Amino acid sequence: MGTFTYYKDRQRTISFPVGGLGSGCIGIAGNGCLIDWQVYNRPAMGTRNGYSHFAIKAQDETGLLDARVLVSDLEKPYMGQVDEKTMLGMPHFRELVFEGRYPAAKLSFLDERFPGKVTLRYYNPFIPLNDKDSSIPGLFADIIVENTSDHPIRYTAAGVITNPNKGTNTSNHYFEDKGIRGIRFATDGMDERDAGYSDFTLATDSEEGDCQEYWFRGNWRDHVETYWREFASKQPLQNRRYETGIPDYKDTGMLCAVQDIGPGEKKEFHYILTWNVPNCNNYWSGLDISTSNIHYDMCDRTPWKNYYAVLFADSGASAFYGLENRARLWEETKCFMDAVYSTTIPEEALDAVTANLAILRSPTCLRLEDGSFYGWEGCFDDVGSCEGTCTHVWNYAYALPFLFPALARSIRDLEFTYSQQDDGGVEFRLRLPLGSTGRRFHSCVDGQLGSVMLTYRDYKISGDREWLEGKWESVKKAIAYAWSEENPDAWDRKKQGVLDGRQHHTLDMELFGPNAWLQGFYVGALEAAAEMAVILGDGEAEAEYRALAAGGKAYLNKELFNGEYFYQKIDVCDRSAVDRFNASKEYWNEEKGQIKYQIAEGCGIDQVLAQWHGNLCGLPEIFEKEKVHKALASIFRYNYKPALGDIYNPWRIFAIDEESGAIMCEWPEGTEKPAIPLTYAQECMDGMQYQAAAHMIQEGMTEEGEAIVRAVRGKYRGDNRNPWCEIECGSYYARSMASYALLLSYSGFVYDAAAGIMGFRPVIKSKEEDFSSFWSMGSGWGTVRYRKDGSIWLEVIRGSLELKRFVYGNGTEVAAVYADGKEVSFMHEKEAVGFPETIRIQKSLELKAD
Repeated sequence: MGTFTYYKDRQRTISFPVGGLGSGCIGIAGNGCLIDWQVYNRPAMGTRNGYSHFAIKAQDETGLLDARVLVSDLEKPYMGQVDEKTMLGMPHFRELVFEGRYPAAKLSFLDERFPGKVTLRYYNPFIPLNDKDSSIPGLFADIIVENTSDHPIRYTAAGVITNPNKGTNTSNHYFEDKGIRGIRFATDGMDERDAGYSDFTLATDSEEGDCQEYWFRGNWRDHVETYWREFASKQPLQNRRYETGIPDYKDTGMLCAVQDIGPGEKKEFHYILTWNVPNCNNYWSGLDISTSNIHYDMCDRTPWKNYYAVLFADSGASAFYGLENRARLWEETKCFMDAVYSTTIPEEALDAVTANLAILRSPTCLRLEDGSFYGWEGCFDDVGSCEGTCTHVWNYAYALPFLFPALARSIRDLEFTYSQQDDGGVEFRLRLPLGSTGRRFHSCVDGQLGSVMLTYRDYKISGDREWLEGKWESVKKAIAYAWSEENPDAWDRKKQGVLDGRQHHTLDMELFGPNAWLQGFYVGALEAAAEMAVILGDGEAEAEYRALAAGGKAYLNKELFNGEYFYQKIDVCDRSAVDRFNASKEYWNEEKGQIKYQIAEGCGIDQVLAQWHGNLCGLPEIFEKEKVHKALASIFRYNYKPALGDIYNPWRIFAIDEESGAIMCEWPEGTEKPAIPLTYAQECMDGMQYQAAAHMIQEGMTEEGEAIVRAVRGKYRGDNRNPWCEIECGSYYARSMASYALLLSYSGFVYDAAAGIMGFRPVIKSKEEDFSSFWSMGSGWGTVRYRKDGSIWLEVIRGSLELKRFVYGNGTEVAAVYADGKEVSFMHEKEAVGFPETIRIQKSLELKAD
C-alpha cells in the first residue's frame, strides 16, 4: 500500500497533527489516541488531555452486541506502566491500519469481535489560497461505519472529552441549535482578555443521540467505572449535570450520536472539536510590555490576539461554522488531496512534499491579529525554538508562498516594516509583540539578500504590482546596506559586487572573506533587484544592479571555483581577517594559529544554494551551468554518506548508524581542514538536503537527488521517528518545507502572473508514461497532465488563470489549443504557445499534439 500507509510495526512514533494554519493542533497517535494537545499558543509535546477519546457500540433487538473505544493495541514490547488515560484498559480494537495523506489521517480499525467495519477520518480543511477556511481552530472527526452483518444494527458513536481548559474553575454545558448538538467546555471566573482564558466545544450534526455533560464524580476511578458501565449498555444515556465546578478538578463530558444502519449499508457520524485560546503573549523573552512604547487595548499580559479569534467569537462559533460547511470544506480538501497525490513523482519525494505541510499546522506557526504570518524555526517540547520568522531559515520554506501566497507576502511586509533598520539592515528575527525593541539581531547575508530574491518571487506568484511598489524603497535600502558605511560587517565596503567582509549566516557564526555560498546570494539579490527595477521603471537602479551583478558573477565563477566545486577564499592563518572586526576573541584559535568556524577548502552542501533559489524564482544565471553541475556532483561524491554511523559527529545527531544522508561540509582528501571547522559540519540537516536534492533533479541528476530524498524520508518511517515531524533545531522544523521544491523541480514549474506566463518543463524519464503534477500559484490551483501521445491537459480546480503564454517544454508540436473547451488561436514559440490576447481559463487548457 506504499509509503503513506503504516501498520502496527511502524506506528509507535506517529503523531499526526490536526489543526488550522497558525491555530495549533492535536496529534493523532499511531494507535488512534489523541495526544500532543498543542492548542495553548505554545508547544506541548507528549501531552494528553484526561480521558479524551472516541468510542462506538453496536446493538440490535437482542441487546448490546459490542462496545469499544476507538484505539488499538500498542506495539510490543511495552515499556513500563501503560497510562490508564490511553483507554487501553477498556475494550478496544486489536489493530488498525493508519493511512496518512496529509492533511487527512484515515484509521481503519480491525477486530472480528466488532459487528461492522469502522473507519475514523481526522482532518482539518487544507485548501490552497483559502487561508481563512484553512485556519479553523479545530479537529474534524468523521466516524464511518459499515454494517457487515445480515440484519439492521443500531450504532452509537461517542465523543468523550475531559474539559481541556487550564483555568482553576471550569464547567461543561450542553446546547442544541440549528441542527447541531454539543458540549461547551468553559473557563469560569476569568477575564476573557487574560492570556490563560480559553473555551472548547465538542459538537456533532447528528440529530439523534444522547449527552452527558458530566461523568460521575467520585473517588479514585469511580468516574471511569461509571462511564463504561453506562456506555456499554443497551440503555440510552441519562444526562448528568452538576451546578458548580470543583476547583482544579477537570470534569469529562460525553456526546453521543446514534444511527440505524442496514445490512451492507455505510453511514457517517460527524464530530468537530474546536478551541478558542484567543490571547497571545510573549512568554519566551521576558519582555516588560508595561514599560514599552506600545499601547494596547488589552491588559499587558495579552498584547495580541490569534487571527482565528478575529474570525470566530469563540469555540462555539468555529464549531458551528465547521459543521455547517463540513461537506464543502471536506470536498475542497479532498480535491486538494486528490490533486497533489495524483502527482507522478517518486513516492518518497511526494511523501516529503506532503508530510512537511504538517509544519504549517504545528505550533511552529502563528497568525497575528491581522492575519499576518509568523513562524518559529521549530518547536521544543514546551517552548518555541528560535523566534522571529528567522529570515535565513524560512527562506528555504517553499510550501507557503505557492499554497498560501498572501501569507508569504505578509512575511515580507513584516520584515521590511519592523525588522529593517534605518541603515537598511534587516534583523534576522522579528520580535513580538510587533514594534518591540531590544538588542539588535544580526543582519544575515543569506537571510537579508535572500529576502530580496523572494520579494521578486512573491511578486511573480501574485502579479501584485502595487504590493511590489510598496516594497521597492525597502528593497533598495536592503541592497545598499551591502556597501553602506553604517554596515559594521562591511560586506562590500568597496562596492565591487564582491562580499569580502564579515558575513553572519544560518549556521550561527560568521564567514570572513569571499565565499561562493553567500556571494551567490549577493549576485542573486542584485539580479532580482534589477528585474524589479525593470518592472517599476527605475532605470538608474537597474543599471547599477546589473553592473554590480556582472562583476560579482565574474568573480564568483572565476575566483571561487577550484575545478570541482565552489569554496571559500581565505587564509585561515591570517589573523588580520578577524582583527579587522575586533573578533579575535571569538574566532581566533590561539593554539593552532587559525581562524575558527570557516569553510576554506571544504565542499559545502549550500555552496550553490542561491542558484536553486534563482531557478525557482526565474532569475538570470548566477553560477555558470557547467560548474553548477560539477559542484552538485561533488556534493554527492563527498558529502553524501551511505552509513552515517561511520562518521565522527560532535554535533547534533539527526541520522545515525546505518542511516544515510548528506552532511553539511566535507573536506576531500588533499584539502586542508581547519582545526576547528565550520559549525555543524557533520550534521545532516533535512532542509539543506532537500534543496540539494531538488537542485540535482533540476540539473538532470535525478538518481543522486532521489538517493538523498530516500535517505531523509527513511529516517521518518513511523517506527523510528514521526513521519510528520521533521527535526532540526526542534520539531516541525520550518526549513524542511524546502521539500516542496521537489514538486517544482520535477514539474519544472514556470510562473509570472503579472506577465501572464505559466507552464512546465517536466522531468520525464520515459515518454511512454504519462506525467501528472499538482500546481498552485496566486490566482488558482489544479493539475497538469502530459500524456504519452504528446498532448497536454491543464485543469484549473479552483480559481482561474489569465494567460498570454503557456510554456510546455517537452518538444510537442502543437496542432490546436482549447481553453475551457473552446478552440483558441495561438502562435508557435520556442517550447511554448503565445496568445494574441490574454485568455482567461476557469476550467481547462488543452494542447493537442500534431
